[in-house]
Amino acid sequence: MAEPGTAPLRRRALGRRLYVRIYLAQLASLMVATFLFGVAHVRFGAGPMRMSRVSVHLSMLAVLMAIALVVAVVAFPVVRRLTRRLEHLQASVEAWGAGDLSARVAVEGEDEVALLAASFNQSAARVEALMAAQSNLLANASHELRSPLTRIRMAVELLGDAAPTPIRDEIGRNVAELDQLIGEVLLASRLDAATAPERPLVTVDLTALAAEECARMQADCEGDRIAIAGDPTLLRRMVRNLLENARRHGGGTPIKLVLADLSPETVQLDVCDGGPGVPEAEREAIFAPFYRLRGASEADGGHGLGLSLVRQIAHRHGGEVRYVAGSTSGGCFRVTLPRGRP
Repeated sequence: MAEPGTAPLRRRALGRRLYVRIYLAQLASLMVATFLFGVAHVRFGAGPMRMSRVSVHLSMLAVLMAIALVVAVVAFPVVRRLTRRLEHLQASVEAWGAGDLSARVAVEGEDEVALLAASFNQSAARVEALMAAQSNLLANASHELRSPLTRIRMAVELLGDAAPTPIRDEIGRNVAELDQLIGEVLLASRLDAATAPERPLVTVDLTALAAEECARMQADCEGDRIAIAGDPTLLRRMVRNLLENARRHGGGTPIKLVLADLSPETVQLDVCDGGPGVPEAEREAIFAPFYRLRGASEADGGHGLGLSLVRQIAHRHGGEVRYVAGSTSGGCFRVTLPRGRP
């Protein structure tokens, strides 16, 4: 079934079709060129003896230049209108591919380019609706899971000494992991669904925030005094996830967080450990949701969402995160963020 708004385009008149207009412009150019050739033949061909050979050549060159100018003048409006609309279409497609699912193309005219723009808008709207539905489903499911999880936690607490200590500890650990997983899924779905920050950006003392998280994780913290514009809750989650990842995969080696000024507009945050590091083939894949390193077991903890959230939070603040191999052993996760303005 045709989507609303596409039927008028499909029933467009033949004279409005793009290839017909281009063909007519070329035909008009050729007719003008033929006319000018005829004029030149009458003017210079009837009396060649009265004109020198040089004069004839110069006159014919002038006629050819006039023909080229006429063809260029006639063809330019058609070609420029077409290319300008294609440029707009390209810019919108690139913006949509970069993650702006709300990007649309202005439908101008009733030709093939307009039909292509309308088709892109319809496809983009479908994809945006599907992504929104998926994010809302994850957010609602994660929220609803909190209720039975709370009841399970209360039931374990009510058991008290009735259950053996190892069983209570195991249940408590599993409940805590499930609670963390639900929280991460809920946050990830909110970040996916929101096209703009949920809260206004404020000035965040990134050094103090990092120092608090390092003290919590018994990690070293050093670097410049830095303040940026951002969401303090999200930035704290980003730093905490990086530190927990280093503790989980660092093999018990010291963890170090370093803050540095790259430029007046950009800051850098490194979280490093002395563990085995990440194989080169997996250094990009580790940022995918629910991805685990090869050979990693459930005993290591984590669900594969921590680094994915780090990248989402960095992107939300206009920054980037990547893995950087250490000079001797271990590795670092490097986050670059703009200072911004609240």
